[in-house]
Amino acid sequence: MYAIVEIAGQQFKVEKDQQIFVHRLEAEQGTNVSFDKVLLLDNQGKINVGAPAVKGASVTAKVMEHLKGDKVIVFKKKRRKGYKVKNGHRQYLTKIEIQAINEKPLAKKAAAKKEEVKTAPKKSVVKKALAKKTVAKKIEKKD
Repeated sequence: MYAIVEIAGQQFKVEKDQQIFVHRLEAEQGTNVSFDKVLLLDNQGKINVGAPAVKGASVTAKVMEHLKGDKVIVFKKKRRKGYKVKNGHRQYLTKIEIQAINEKPLAKKAAAKKEEVKTAPKKSVVKKALAKKTVAKKIEKKD
């Protein structure tokens, strides 16, 4: 089972017991966090795609540690102008471990849809009622 979830503005494909690095989260080390913006769920080949997110689904993770990423050198130069700028950057990251992927049971949703279908009037009944109203209006106009 895997899920595609949005964490801190980025989308990740996650599975249970997987460790990933995400942008710095405001949670303390060792605490559990929950992410509700699950975009896709795959449960043994049964795919559930959200619009935009799957309702009731969530991913829980444990914050392992906060750290800094590798240094990235940003070097800018314009030839024949004497312009050179060297700058460095280290991104603040959080290492998290996925504890569980939770999905809402679909049985309640399917049962609710079946009830709606049973209570809705049939199209032929609605068409006959509209036809009677239009005939009545035409008769009133003739008088």
